[in-house]
Amino acid sequence: MAEEAIIEMNEFARLDLRIGKIVAAEQVKGTKKLLRLEVDLGSETRQLVAGIADEYRPEALIGQLVPLVANMKPATLMGVESRGMILAAEVGGKPILLHPDKDVPAGSRVR
Repeated sequence: MAEEAIIEMNEFARLDLRIGKIVAAEQVKGTKKLLRLEVDLGSETRQLVAGIADEYRPEALIGQLVPLVANMKPATLMGVESRGMILAAEVGGKPILLHPDKDVPAGSRVR
């Protein structure tokens, strides 16, 4: 494993990690890699952009529970605002989505 920067617990605690439920997904126009996702966080639904279209069809994502960083600064990708970041493992340069091993409510905090 490559040497990574070591962070303090207070830095990690700044991350608001949540479980979201994907309720809608579509290809971002003009791209082959980006998907626009609508993710239920329990108290609100958020729009996110994720570079996972090479590995996942939009319709296959509906209903999936995924961990995400909920307090990311909003970013605009290909004209679409993204208000969070889905967490994924990377294997061979490809994203592999992570899922809780039990059904949990949308918006559940990840610790």
